[in-house]
Amino acid sequence: MTTDSPPLSGLHERVLSTVGPALASGEVPAGTVLTIDGIVIEHQVSRTVARDVVKVLESLHLVTARPRVGLTVRPSSEWNVLDPRLIRWRLAGPDRAAVLRSLHEMRHGVEPRAAALAAERATPEHCGRLTAAAIGMAVTGRQGDLTAYLEHDVAFHRALLEASGNELFAALASIVGEVLAGRTHHDLMPARPEPSAVRLHADVAQAVASGDAAGAEQGMREIVGEAQRAVDSAFPTC
Repeated sequence: MTTDSPPLSGLHERVLSTVGPALASGEVPAGTVLTIDGIVIEHQVSRTVARDVVKVLESLHLVTARPRVGLTVRPSSEWNVLDPRLIRWRLAGPDRAAVLRSLHEMRHGVEPRAAALAAERATPEHCGRLTAAAIGMAVTGRQGDLTAYLEHDVAFHRALLEASGNELFAALASIVGEVLAGRTHHDLMPARPEPSAVRLHADVAQAVASGDAAGAEQGMREIVGEAQRAVDSAFPTC
């Protein structure tokens, strides 16, 4: 199970939002050695702030800190690629298409099964959340309010994963949320969401509520497939 990296604020977040994406994008290549003093000088912050930033980078396995050596940038094969913060940075970088494809392949393997389990295990509270989110998507989708639509979309998928009753699936909710946010923030969504996609979410909510495991699984498979096709259309040669 993955754990989100520690929350930061103020100066810490400002420095991290510069250093982290530079590492995640490959702008600072693997093997590069950084120093806390270098971070202090470049970003005009205290050593305490720099150390806190380094702690987050270490938690993401982006760097390894060694005494008398400094901070060595690790290869991407060693990164904590399921951390939502790192996903956000990578989706903002040059490998966006490849990252999205990997994430959607993961979703194909998880969310349809989670939907089937939700049809068997969902509580009335879960069903209410799914229905409310689907209605919210329909309303905000017609309005073309992508920010509000995203909030309902994220809420839907979180509720579904939690309704599966599988703690590992539920732990992936933040990851799926970053995928959905990435599509919106990087202009990979139409100005108005496709009505067919919105209807599929309502169909899944209904299937879960009625205990139709096969219908819920198929509906979710179509939802993830639609998202994958959108990525393939946006990045046809990648």
